[in-house]
Amino acid sequence: MIGYVTLGTNNLDRAVAFYDELFATIGAGRFLETEQFVAWCKSPESPGVSVTKPFDGQPATVGNGVMVAIMLDSTDEVDAFYQKAIELGATCEGAPGPRGEMDGFYAGYFRDLDGNKLNAFRVDMSAA
Repeated sequence: MIGYVTLGTNNLDRAVAFYDELFATIGAGRFLETEQFVAWCKSPESPGVSVTKPFDGQPATVGNGVMVAIMLDSTDEVDAFYQKAIELGATCEGAPGPRGEMDGFYAGYFRDLDGNKLNAFRVDMSAA
C-alpha cells in the first residue's frame, strides 16, 4: 500500500551519504534523484524511502510521533542495519531485541542525522 516515505533534511548531501551507505547494506539503491530529493528502494515495485529539502524553503523539522519502519528478513539483518546506522552517526532509540507483547516481533530503533526516527524490524509470524 505504501509507495514511499519522505523524510525532511536540512543537509541533503549529508543525508544522501548516510542513506547511500545504510541502504546499501540491504541491497537498496537510488531510484529517483533531483536537486531537492533522493529516493531509495530494492526494486521499482517495492516501497521506498526518500529524503528531501522542504518544498516551502523552510527548515525541515522532525514530526513528533512519526516513524519509518524498514522490514527486513532476519534478526541478523535487523542487528546489522541498526549497527550500521549507529556507525554512520545515528542515535539509539532502543537497541535491537524482542518488542511488545507480540511474539516474534524484533526491532531496533534509531534517529538519523536530522533526528528522523526509524526502526528496522522482523516479524516471525510462526512465533505469533
